Amino acid sequence: MLKLNRVHHIAIICSDYAKSKRFYTEVLGLKIVREVYREQRQSYKLDLEVGDLYQIELFSFPDPPARPSRPEAAGLRHLAFEVDDLDEAVAHISSFGVDVEAIRVDECTDKRFTFFADPDGLPLELYERPL
Repeated sequence: MLKLNRVHHIAIICSDYAKSKRFYTEVLGLKIVREVYREQRQSYKLDLEVGDLYQIELFSFPDPPARPSRPEAAGLRHLAFEVDDLDEAVAHISSFGVDVEAIRVDECTDKRFTFFADPDGLPLELYERPL
């Protein structure tokens, strides 16, 4: 049987590299591991660290096609980030002008969560850590 250990990385293609780099590093506070410009592909690849566990690869390509995410399109639905204090996290990202949906309670776990979007409209979730 196949044994998967964990998610190794998540790859995101952005339409505006500078805007998305700022969003993921300054707004979300992800740590830059490495940044490479690949001349042959006219593409940046930015490796980002999430809480010392997972890595997001942020790519730029010339004129990438838009990917529908709403209404609920088939494919990846959203990325969820665990936070210790949801109110604090919402206040932080809101201070950067990011629109955040109203906080809701997961009917299965009784934990609080909310959604917002990255600069390209990719749905992102903040999920409060179980205490």
